[in-house]
Amino acid sequence: MESTKIQWTDNTWNPWYGCQKVSPGCKFCYMYRDQENYGGNPKKVFRSKTRFKEPMKWKQPRMIFTCSWSDWFIEEADLWRSEAWEIIRKTPHHTYLILTKRPERIKDHLPSYFESLHNVWIGVSVESQQQVSRITYLNDLPCITFASFEPLIGEIEWDQNMNLLDWCIIGGESGNDFGKHRYRPMELEWMEKLIDASIKNNVKCFVKQLGTYQAKSLNLKDKHGGDINEWDLHLQIREYPEKRKPFDLFSYSVS
Repeated sequence: MESTKIQWTDNTWNPWYGCQKVSPGCKFCYMYRDQENYGGNPKKVFRSKTRFKEPMKWKQPRMIFTCSWSDWFIEEADLWRSEAWEIIRKTPHHTYLILTKRPERIKDHLPSYFESLHNVWIGVSVESQQQVSRITYLNDLPCITFASFEPLIGEIEWDQNMNLLDWCIIGGESGNDFGKHRYRPMELEWMEKLIDASIKNNVKCFVKQLGTYQAKSLNLKDKHGGDINEWDLHLQIREYPEKRKPFDLFSYSVS
């Protein structure tokens, strides 16, 4: 099992590893930092030898962030994705959160039975106004959809497409003051604007962390600004969307 400190999920599952940077939000990617620390090549996409079928072993329901060290829809994984979809189909007791920076590939790479799956949420990363158009690729998907405004590196104007979302995650960037993997500032006004808009438009909201910039500015104990007890009350919001079609925990089988 891959444990995680990511506040909005229980576990991570990486059937493959490695990715290429495609967006400003990728600049200080934690996967690049960690792979380089382990002596790996973060740009090389490879199938996991030991964790590919890991969710099949987990008997208790879990929220699973899928491909936290890659991208579910990355081209190099096209040969393996069908098998990974089958694992999702066979484990309806889990909820899989798929977050991508390649939304243009979503609809061409869903399985034929996707509409029968009720345990998949699909989201896109939107780090600034430049990436807002990614949300349009979610508009008519038959699943819970969400946007991750993290790392939030610019002010974002709420628009009509965001009203169609079920959920949004908001977070500032974490990183170091020196070296290759740093952080960029997030102004609290940007976060507050998104929180207010999500509440106004009935989109569930989860504030993950304030980020290193605000942690330093506010002299917080948590260096990533991830301790909700250190925030002002109006920022303390961690909601989840309701599952659209609950399943019967006693009717699934793992094979």
